[in-house]
Amino acid sequence: MLETLDRWLLQFAVLSTIILAALYVYFKISYSYWEKRGIPTLKFTAPFGNFTYSFLFGKNPEYEVTEMYKAFEGHRVGGLYRFDSPSLLIRDTDIMKDILVKDFGHFVTRGLKFDEVSEPLDGHLFSLSGAKWRNLRVKMTPIFTSGKLKTMFGTVVECGKDLQVALQKAANNEETVEIKDFLARYSTDVISSCAFGIQCNCLKKPNAEFRNWGRRIFEPHFRQRLTSILNMLYPSLVYTLKLSLIPKDVGNYFRKMVNETVEYRENNSVKKNDFMQMMIQLKNKTLGTAEENDMNFVEKETEELKSNASFDVTMNVIAAQAFVFYVAGFETSSTTMTFCLYELALNPDIQERLHAEIDTMLEKHGGNITYESIFEMEYLDKVVNETLRKYPPVVILTRECTKPIKLRRTDVTLEKGLQVLLPVLGLHHDPKYYPDPERFDPERFSEEEKKKRPHFSFLPFGEGPRMCIGMRFALMQTKVGLISLLSNYEVRVSEKTPVPLVFEKSALVLTAAGGMWLMIENRQERSN
Repeated sequence: MLETLDRWLLQFAVLSTIILAALYVYFKISYSYWEKRGIPTLKFTAPFGNFTYSFLFGKNPEYEVTEMYKAFEGHRVGGLYRFDSPSLLIRDTDIMKDILVKDFGHFVTRGLKFDEVSEPLDGHLFSLSGAKWRNLRVKMTPIFTSGKLKTMFGTVVECGKDLQVALQKAANNEETVEIKDFLARYSTDVISSCAFGIQCNCLKKPNAEFRNWGRRIFEPHFRQRLTSILNMLYPSLVYTLKLSLIPKDVGNYFRKMVNETVEYRENNSVKKNDFMQMMIQLKNKTLGTAEENDMNFVEKETEELKSNASFDVTMNVIAAQAFVFYVAGFETSSTTMTFCLYELALNPDIQERLHAEIDTMLEKHGGNITYESIFEMEYLDKVVNETLRKYPPVVILTRECTKPIKLRRTDVTLEKGLQVLLPVLGLHHDPKYYPDPERFDPERFSEEEKKKRPHFSFLPFGEGPRMCIGMRFALMQTKVGLISLLSNYEVRVSEKTPVPLVFEKSALVLTAAGGMWLMIENRQERSN
């Protein structure tokens, strides 16, 4: 009996030694990838590479990338490891321009891996790649032209009026409120009306069904955090395990709602000036597609992108695009407005100057917010851009190399499948481009100041062919919300205001930990 046990222990020890030795050799080879190529790297730990903290503690790895951007100061690029896979962090704005625009044909995909069959809502423009992405982008580009945005502008303004009413009680009592909740309800009303064609009335009914389901998307839960982390560190595993950031019941709700909306409109000949109507037109092939010039493509596209393979807009395609319209438009706009008001509360001189511009422009346009007036507010544009500079909703951009290429001004030749990381938050806080980066200064975006720094040092919506297609809608929604609020109210710091600001490190987008609490006051009463 003892001999058998000893023999088993010996065999186990030998097998364990062989496995450990094999793993040591494997990781030794894997983690020598950048060293062999003369690329600087940071300290790593097997088997997690440079992302041990993110994987073990469930933190968003994008924030670690921001710190790595700082650590590679003085270098154009830096080598990282996601588990055993090499990635390249980019610091040089010229190389960023090549990746996003000039050499776009080599970096068509973001490297996301989702199973559309398992969760159809994952088949949206943000996650698709190759010919399928291009064909859908061509079809959807006409939806976001200035002409189409104008048709939705009135709806956005009406939601802005509801925001004013919703804040009136708090302003009368000079209360401190969690301002992002109000702004999230405003954004939800805008998106539900413009994207889904339904009246949600979240500002009047905080617990409206649509709002509650939408809130579920951003509620942190284990499966969502795991998917988010793996999608950056080990994306192929996301596809293999059929993981999704979208909870199953949430996906079922949104698909059902879209199906019912489309069927009702088609069966009853109902037509509206909104995103859903234009998607129905795409499905029925009655909406024109974009000209090649409108696509902002590079001169030479790859054969992969030029594929003439049939791509029909189905109900699932409509649902996926409406869903990402909601997710992107809701979260980015409400977050941007939240941080903007926070900075205005901390900087009353800037708020006062913005109030003066808003008053002047509203008086010029008969007291109304018009489509033209928001483009005439130059200081508002600077304030919003400085907010996006300091608090970009998307912390990093990712691209995957689809065919080998040598990066300009380096000795690096990227292989197919290698991921590149563009740290937007790190870039936006680099004193090389933005001196005293923690200071909120809208004048950084004067024409004179913008000429002093590279164009690709400001990337809140990305750049190139994969630039955010809804950028103009997001900016319109953000500016109307800010004008609606600031035309009637002032925002002030209170004892509950988070100073200094602390970010929620597990959130999918830049979020203030503990919420954003600001005091609301009536402007008219203060001036009397």
